Amino acid sequence: MTRTRTTTVTFARPFALAGADHRYPAGAYEVQTDEETIDTLSFVAWRRVATTILVHADGATQAVRVEPADLDALRSRDGASTPAAGDAVNDNHAPGLEAGR
Repeated sequence: MTRTRTTTVTFARPFALAGADHRYPAGAYEVQTDEETIDTLSFVAWRRVATTILVHADGATQAVRVEPADLDALRSRDGASTPAAGDAVNDNHAPGLEAGR
C-alpha cells in the first residue's frame, strides 16, 4: 500500500534547490512525500520512498525531487519559513482518506 503526505512550506526569501541553476521566488510551495508500507513487520509502518517540491518556472509547474534534509536546511537558512498547519495524507488505495500528522 502507498500513500502521499502533502504539506505546504512558505519561504520568506528566494531560494535555490541543490543542483539547480534556477532560483525560486519567495512564497508557498507544496511538498509531497510518497511512502509505502513495510510489509515484513507485524504492525503498520511506513517508509519514505520519495519527496518532491512543486515549483513554478517558465510558466510551468514541475515536481522536483528533494532530500528532506536539504529542504530542512533551506527552511532553516530562510529563517521565516513555516510548515503548513497540518499535513494531509492521501492513501492511493483508498481515495479521499485523510489524516493529520
